[in-house]
Amino acid sequence: MSGHSKWSSIKHKKGAADAKRGKLFSKLSRAIIVAAREGGADPGGNLALQNAVEKARSYSMPKDNIERAIARGSGADADAAAFETIVYEGYAPGGVAVLVEALTDNRNRTASDVRHAFDKHDGNLGTSGSVAWLFERRGTVLVPAASVDEDELTLAAAEGGADDVGREDSTFSVMCAPERLAEVRAAIEAAGLAVESAEVTMVPKTTVEVADEASAKKLLRLMDALEENDDVQGVYANFDIPERVLETVAA
Repeated sequence: MSGHSKWSSIKHKKGAADAKRGKLFSKLSRAIIVAAREGGADPGGNLALQNAVEKARSYSMPKDNIERAIARGSGADADAAAFETIVYEGYAPGGVAVLVEALTDNRNRTASDVRHAFDKHDGNLGTSGSVAWLFERRGTVLVPAASVDEDELTLAAAEGGADDVGREDSTFSVMCAPERLAEVRAAIEAAGLAVESAEVTMVPKTTVEVADEASAKKLLRLMDALEENDDVQGVYANFDIPERVLETVAA
């Protein structure tokens, strides 16, 4: 999944830039508030909250912001009660499956915005269940490969409960069950290794190669358009764009 893994790293860097503008922090706070509302304020007993906090940490969200969001959610905040989780499924150019997770307080607005993004970028919004079966929920920790010994990383990851370590270009991807994400991250950091990001993602079981530059450009524009939506929490797709094409269109 070379192109897919590399895009994950590019997306994280873009997210870090968004965080500086406060846009991403708003999305992360919303996810924490809703998780705390639904499962309680203790991350130790609330997997959704634990994973939302891990993702927030990956983007350097201040601890005070995280704690404030948890307090709002566990305090039956009126805003938190208004949000609901909705998953949209569809196809992008090249037959690529796309899964969109959103937290919204206005179902009609979000559905309209998501449909518009698909239509504008030559995609098609599908029905529930049309592509979800092509993905599985996994904990994913990205570790910069520079100055990292693969054997040392593999050992630390295994001690934390990870079940796979792979490398793409300048990044190691450590995979684990969603409930082991915090433990895996802690084990890697305890070994003195830097973590670029740690979050639960929907990982494609198989990928579709998109080698045509025009299709790849349309696909990535659709991904960007969906991720820019304030209600969208995550966008996942099963594309594999060759590195040379990805570098050209991502630039």
